[in-house]
Amino acid sequence: MASPAFEDIVETFEFLDAWEDRYRHVIEMGRALPAMDDALKTPATKVEGCASQVWIQPMIDGSGPSAKFDFVGASDAMIVQGLIAVLHALYAGQSVAEVGRIDAPAELARLGLDQHLSSQRSNGLRAMVTRIRATAAEAAA
Repeated sequence: MASPAFEDIVETFEFLDAWEDRYRHVIEMGRALPAMDDALKTPATKVEGCASQVWIQPMIDGSGPSAKFDFVGASDAMIVQGLIAVLHALYAGQSVAEVGRIDAPAELARLGLDQHLSSQRSNGLRAMVTRIRATAAEAAA
């Protein structure tokens, strides 16, 4: 089940007809994210498989399957920073067990992102989702 924050994005995308407007909205969402501390931008938090520089630092509150998942992230590309914001809306506040049950490709397809991102950006987005899911699965175990 997608979060209310993600459902808000879906509603906004339904309102915005032109893909250029949706693209701008994603970029604005990225600009609105809190800045990631440069000290967290390390090889351990770097997401491989992205064309741009991407870092994701998970924050797990609690332990076991019911622990709450959150993360901070950053990218040197504006659109990718926006994609981080979209993923944050999708996953933040979910239990680590729930993170593993979210069908990210299906949820992101509701936004039409799968049709409008370059193959490199799509690969990067998949790499971010893979990192998030792996981190949550490890925390749930």
